[in-house]
Amino acid sequence: MNIKEIGKTLLWLLILGTILIGLRHFVFTPVVVKGDSMDPTLIDGERVIALKNTEIKRFDIVTFPAPDDEGKNYIKRVIGLPGDVVAYKNDELYINGKKYDEPYLDEFKSKLTDNQPLTYDFDLTELFGSEKVPEGELFVLGDNRRISKDSRIIGTIKEKDIMADVKFVFWPLNRFGTVD
Repeated sequence: MNIKEIGKTLLWLLILGTILIGLRHFVFTPVVVKGDSMDPTLIDGERVIALKNTEIKRFDIVTFPAPDDEGKNYIKRVIGLPGDVVAYKNDELYINGKKYDEPYLDEFKSKLTDNQPLTYDFDLTELFGSEKVPEGELFVLGDNRRISKDSRIIGTIKEKDIMADVKFVFWPLNRFGTVD
């Protein structure tokens, strides 16, 4: 190899490295799931890819800084959007008075053996004294509703604080694929 070829190779590696760092910084971020609040959708220790700068929709799984534990991040599912009226009655979700199915909870509910609901009854007024999710904020819940520290405890999350939208599991390999 002559010096010209080495120079081209180094330049190519430098450009590739810059592109990868740029993608990592502006487009996606790897995240390690910690805890059981998103079981069975996401399991403790899984590694996922989350996309930055995406439009957040209802039922997306998002990451955000934990408002009650500096230095930690939470992963939760978006249930209520700004202006929504959210309530649970008889283990069923109601948003703006309309019942919504949550198929991602079916597996978990089928394994319960204590005849208790996965999600206990609540409405926003009893939680926050306000009927609606405030403008610019989101109401989030973990899929493992019995143990999740989510909006029922920590309050709503500011949309601007959402770091990324979880889209893909890449580890362990037996769980490789998109996130529902």
